[in-house]
Amino acid sequence: MNSSPAGTQPLSNKRTIWLAAILVACLCLVAGAAWKPADGPLMTKWAHDVRPQSAHAEYPRPQMVRQNWLNLNGLWDYAIRPKDDRQPRDFDGQILVPFPVESALSGVMKPVGPDNRLWYRRTFDVPKDWGEGNRILLNFGAVDWDATVWVNGMKIDSHQGGYDPFAFDITHALRAGGPQEIVVSAWDPTDAGDQPRGKQVRKPNGIWYTAVTGIWQTVWLEPVSRRCIEGLKLTPDVDGSKLIVEIGTRLTRSDNVTVEVSAAGEPVAQAKGLNQIEVPIPNPHLWSPDDPFLYDVKITLGHFNLPVVHDEVKSYFGMRKISLEKDEEGINRLFLNGKPLFQYGPLDQGWWPDGLYAAPTDEALRYDVEVTRQLGCNMARKHVKVEPARWYYWCDKLGLLVWQDMPSANNKTDEGKKQFELEWSRIVAAFANHPSIVMWVPFNEGWGQYDTPRIVEVTRKLDPSRLVNNASGWTDNKVGDVHDIHSYPGPAAPPVEEARAIVLGEFGGLGLPVRGHTWQDEKNWGYRSYESREALTDAYLALIGNLRPLIGGGLSAAVYTQTTDVEIEVNGLLTYDRAMIKMDADKVRAANEKLYLPAPIVKTIVPTSQDEGRVWRHTTTEPAAGWQKDNFDDTAWQIGKGGFGTESTPGAVVRTKWDSSDIWLRRSFDLGGTIPAELHLAIHHDEDAEVYINGQIVASIQGYTAGYVQVPLDEKAKAALKPNLNRLAVHCHQTGGGQYIDVGLVSVTERTP
Repeated sequence: MNSSPAGTQPLSNKRTIWLAAILVACLCLVAGAAWKPADGPLMTKWAHDVRPQSAHAEYPRPQMVRQNWLNLNGLWDYAIRPKDDRQPRDFDGQILVPFPVESALSGVMKPVGPDNRLWYRRTFDVPKDWGEGNRILLNFGAVDWDATVWVNGMKIDSHQGGYDPFAFDITHALRAGGPQEIVVSAWDPTDAGDQPRGKQVRKPNGIWYTAVTGIWQTVWLEPVSRRCIEGLKLTPDVDGSKLIVEIGTRLTRSDNVTVEVSAAGEPVAQAKGLNQIEVPIPNPHLWSPDDPFLYDVKITLGHFNLPVVHDEVKSYFGMRKISLEKDEEGINRLFLNGKPLFQYGPLDQGWWPDGLYAAPTDEALRYDVEVTRQLGCNMARKHVKVEPARWYYWCDKLGLLVWQDMPSANNKTDEGKKQFELEWSRIVAAFANHPSIVMWVPFNEGWGQYDTPRIVEVTRKLDPSRLVNNASGWTDNKVGDVHDIHSYPGPAAPPVEEARAIVLGEFGGLGLPVRGHTWQDEKNWGYRSYESREALTDAYLALIGNLRPLIGGGLSAAVYTQTTDVEIEVNGLLTYDRAMIKMDADKVRAANEKLYLPAPIVKTIVPTSQDEGRVWRHTTTEPAAGWQKDNFDDTAWQIGKGGFGTESTPGAVVRTKWDSSDIWLRRSFDLGGTIPAELHLAIHHDEDAEVYINGQIVASIQGYTAGYVQVPLDEKAKAALKPNLNRLAVHCHQTGGGQYIDVGLVSVTERTP
């Protein structure tokens, strides 16, 4: 018998392998020869790695993994036809799945619209080693929005929902041999309909982006036995040191489920049972952003007393607890694993210039999470979009907390509201196993908002283990676990509450277009615009410096807008193509990491009128020179309670109407013999404001704020103070739109380590 040295192959075998490799490579080249990306406005570096034979080749469902599966991503035939036409016989060309037809990476980059339907077609062979007697499931990560599937000409089923994964059993439609044909139709009305759609519109503008239609996540097949694990819910119980495993299959007494938990390959625990099994986790290693430790778990469905295995899946979980609790000073905070943790990170919209809803590669998905962590953030708010499961896997793996929004909808009809709740329930169920997700957000800024208290309770029942944000920004219904406001550029905070934590759901939006890295060359925008990397960095650091004292005042979390530029928005930390971080990354990280230090001690010196009206002397007639000085005679001025302005101004707490172009304010305050070490101005202004202490100007602020912000004052302001009685004077000028002015002073003292 011939033999070969270890690690080598006989020459004939080597030649066979070499020829086979060339053949495979040639076949791959032929298969992909008809495909190339369309000429899109902007591409990422990962676009070069996209190939029809390897498009998103990773197993797409990392928390319920089966050994055997077949990836159906790649080139499909496609056709765009009028909505009510029959299934086409002839197709228009080929499309690369799973990229949306409107994207460059699809190779098509054509709109579909509500009057048309998108058709897909491809063939496949069932692997022979899958065996007889198994059922074959056809899985879709997501199809936007209304999908119908045929196999070998037989209609299988339909699904409505653009963001939740679904599967069809196609066993009964399969032929005994030969290639099998799949046809999929997709229809999406986008903003002409009432269904959840996020930020998709037919005519992109401002904060609204290019529509997405059809398949935009991985499609795959898997064989399962007649009795299989149809669903899996993993709930960590940190207080009880256990994992609760729920099996989504109707089981009988003849069944038996075995759960095996391991860590780094070493056994940790095992338990048996049926639909709900409690697995004790001794000395649990807790999951957190600083230590994102994950346990592995294997679940086996077998027979009670026979050596039969019906199904086996692998998964993972993190032992972590998210809760709303009071800190040592009685302020509600967001707690992770029994300790307060300030949560900070970007608004993450998950759009890509070349793939739109679909990232070009799994490495690209990972990059967004990785760079967010590298910039010193511990959280991201996934904004009115749901990602493929692998994005959440990377958040789990790399330690990024997630606030998960529901994609917004119009919700103007009863049918639309019913669909909204159906899709929301599916999304919560589909992603509830990810330890990174710590908060559900059903509504954003009143977009399609309705029945908020009931939706909050529905969400709590769907998942009692996480917090619920009733609405991010503007339309708080005083329910849920947090009061969330938006303030651009901010930062700002709502008043402290007895039953809820206070958070800043959006702020910042500092813009910088980088030529060669924008969706379009001109007419880009940000909430505030800058002309250089240095100026943008300085402005960001100032924002974070202003955010720090708000934490001492009770703020529990903040969300900066945003991770990347998106289409014509240029207010990202990164360019839209992810080619560069637009600020000094080291300075950004250092500033962000200071946010997680123990909250500073904030003491009110001059209270604002945010909670209670404070008395000021005021006039709308221009006063004589020296009006800001301590000895000025203001007895002829009116007396009124702040704030001053018009009711139409966002975030205003108006107690005295002011609707002229200018207003002047004066009031006295007593320091009680102690001058604070660090002084901050608390102000809500619309528009330009000048602030004086004892006749000395200490702040001149342009523009406006959408809420109360804190601005650090320099040594000049501190030098103007007297140990006892002082005079605060303010002038505010208004040119158009809403108007408002209210001012206070606070001292901020960092705690000693």
